[in-house]
Formats: sequence, structure tokens, C-alpha cells
Amino acid sequence: MLWLVIILLLFIFQTATILIGEYKRPAKTVAWLLVLFIFPIIGFIMYYFLAKEYSQRKMVRRKGRRKMAEIKHQWIGFKGTVSEEGEADYELYEDTRLCGLLYNIPGSPITPNNQIEVLTNADVTYEAMLNAIAAAQKHIHFEFYTIRDDQIGITFQDALIRKAKEGVSVRVIYDGVGSYALSQAYINKFKQANVQIYPFLRPLIAFFDKRMNYRNHRKIIVIDGLVGFLGGINIGDEYLGADPKLGFWRDTHLKLYGDAVYYLQQTFITDWMFVSKDRLSDSTFFPEHGVPASSLAQVISSGPDAHWDAIQEMFFAGIVAAKKRIYMTTPYFIPDPSITMALKTAVISGVDVRIILPYQADSKIVQYASRSYLLELMQAGVQFYLYRKGFIHAKVMLIDHLMATVGTANVDMRSFFSNFELNAVMFNKDVIGRLEDDFLMDLKDSDELKLVEFEQRSRMEKGKEIIARLLSPLF
Repeated sequence: MLWLVIILLLFIFQTATILIGEYKRPAKTVAWLLVLFIFPIIGFIMYYFLAKEYSQRKMVRRKGRRKMAEIKHQWIGFKGTVSEEGEADYELYEDTRLCGLLYNIPGSPITPNNQIEVLTNADVTYEAMLNAIAAAQKHIHFEFYTIRDDQIGITFQDALIRKAKEGVSVRVIYDGVGSYALSQAYINKFKQANVQIYPFLRPLIAFFDKRMNYRNHRKIIVIDGLVGFLGGINIGDEYLGADPKLGFWRDTHLKLYGDAVYYLQQTFITDWMFVSKDRLSDSTFFPEHGVPASSLAQVISSGPDAHWDAIQEMFFAGIVAAKKRIYMTTPYFIPDPSITMALKTAVISGVDVRIILPYQADSKIVQYASRSYLLELMQAGVQFYLYRKGFIHAKVMLIDHLMATVGTANVDMRSFFSNFELNAVMFNKDVIGRLEDDFLMDLKDSDELKLVEFEQRSRMEKGKEIIARLLSPLF
């Protein structure tokens, strides 16, 4: 009888620990309690090592503030910088609630002096990246969630080493989880060529330091502080369609010039100080760029080290601000309750809401979790389309003709609350029009998911969706 009491007390202790630790996120609490129920001891060990709140680590939070203070004089203030070109810019200022939220996101001002180029798919993106790397004169900052030791990975490595031999400073960051398969030989080749390379939390260190659940999902290239890249594309042959299971890979990336590059640079420098302890404070990292006032843009970073869930709040504010249309593309769709309610409210109010998801998923459990959220939204009137041409990995949202966002964040709770992410928000009508053209082309390669057909899926499928949904806050 005594051993039963001990087991009960132990289970109560474990349950109480999770309830106290996760009280701010009920969905996450339920997910961890389910894991604990299925695996009583192992589940608690997993929770202890994986779920520690990253925001408690003050060092990471302070580093961003210091670096932002160093470059604050570089940016052009928000007030009085309304672009003289483009109706969409004026529309932004007329929407006081959206404008107010975006303006008040810490460390992410809306800047006017930008040029933006939309890059569709990896072949075009890699060519643009390699050309920019070849033209580098002073430094190359290169940060990706996934870097593969494959054909395209070697191509980029050779390009970076070539520039290092020319005297260009080359710094590389890769995520320890996303690039877990990266060989030591590949890393050593960089080091031997005087390329500085660091992981953002090695898997083993992250596990014992209780941070494995937090991943640096950013994709950043900055060349000489003047040219920047961000978006959904990592470095790997699968992005060129080499994965036999997924086939054609559809993605979206951006090439930036101007003020916005300062904030890509600031984000990289912040991450670099964390991984290397090296403070890059030289003002030459933020040179005069000479780009005229042509396009308003905002670069927003978010992560578990911040007080704000800035990207999630930007998505929510954009959806709430929509009056005519919301077009969204995301490979993973696991929305939190606020995003779900915002989408339902928008479509019931008469907004045209269309969301493109992959038909062929790279993760079955994530696909089941995603589909568990579709029924209530479809019943409200949201239209979902399944991309059939291959795998769609683009992360894009269009709000009316007012704003667009492209970046690394998926519409899921991991991106919004756990990962280190980076998105650009744009207001130029030409850029929005280009992204709209891509979205409409993707619609032609997609099949609409009909409510009647979706309701007829088997009990087995529904059961898998229920379990996946309960666990979805942990994905």
C-alpha cells in the first residue's frame, strides 16, 4: 500500500510542476499532461529538459538591447517618413490600430528607404545569393536553420571559402537541431579556411541546458551591410526538388537593400554574440546605403528571449485589420486560439480568406495536427487549398492591398512562441502585387478542400487528428 501512496504523490508532484510551469499556456499544459499520462516518469524527464522557459535567461534578452542601442542612430525615424509613392503606404497610416501596433513593436521600426525583390523558389534564390556573395568586399554574415553537406551545401561552402581567402570576413551560424546531420568534416573545412562558424545550441548541450525545444529557425544573409536575404529557404538539395518523396519544392524568399538590411544585420549580430561571445560593434557593419525613400518595410524578429510574441501579434493585427481579403500560404498550420478566432471573425465579417497548405507533407503528425484545425474554420467560411504540384514551404500572408509579410515563421505555435524567427512586413503595392501573382499561380496548382468531403473522413483519421492536436503545442 505504501508504494501506491508514493507513486500517487510522485504523480501529483509531476502534475503540479507542469501546471505551475505552464499556467500561461493552457494548450501546452494539456499537451504535457497527456505526455505525462502516457509516459509517467519519462514524460516528466522530457518536460524538465525540453520545456524550461527560455525567457528566464536574462543574458540573451540583454544582448539585443545593447546592440540596438549601438545602431539606433543609424535608422530613420518613423514619424514624418510617409513615402510619396504608393497608395498602400497612405492606407497604412489611415489604419491607426494596425499602424499603432506595428509602430510599437520594440526594436522594429517601419523604415522608408528600401528596395525589395521577391525571389520565387530556390534556383532563383540560390543564384541571387551566390552572386551577392561573389561581390562581397568586407564581410559576409550567413545564418541558417538547416545547412546540408550536399551538392548545394558544398557550392555555398566553396563560395564562402573563396571569399575568405580574398580577405573577406565570413561568419556562419547554423542551428544545432536543424543541422544535426551536418558532418564534422564540413565544419572543419570552414575552420581551416579561416571562416568563423558556430552552432546555435548543439543538441546535446541544448538538451542538458533545457533549451532543446527552442530552435533558431532564422535564415539570414547580409553582405557588407548593404544587401540582405531572408525567407523560407534553407541550404539543401531538397529545396531544388531533389527529395524523391516531396519532389518540386515551392518557396519564397526576399532580397533587400536599404534600411531593412540594418535590422537583418542587428539580428545576426545579436545571435553572433550569443554563440561566439564576440561583440561586433564596428560602425562599418552599418554603412550608408544611399537607397532613396521608395518602399516602407519592417523587419520583425521574435523568440523566447523576448517579452513580446512580436510576429504572432503582427499576424493577429493584420488579420483583424483585413477588410477585403486574407491570402495565406504556410506549410504548417497549427494556429493558437487568438489566430483561429481572428480568422473566423474575419471570414464571418465578409473577408475573403484563402489558405494554401501542402497536400504532400514532410511530417505526418504535423499534417494530422494541422487538419484538426480545419473543420471549424471551414464551417465558418475559410477556404483551404491543398498544393498538388509538390511541397509548398512558402510562408506568406497578404492583407488586402495594404500589407504583406514573408519570412521564416509558419502559422503555428512553435514559430509564434518557441522558435527564433524573422519576418519582413512590406507595404509597397508592386511587391504586394508580385506576391499576389505568385499566390494566384499556386492556387491553380492546388485543389480546394471541400467541406462535404472533409467531413466524410474516417474515424481513424479523426482519431489521429485528435491525438496530434492535443500534442500540437509541442511540435
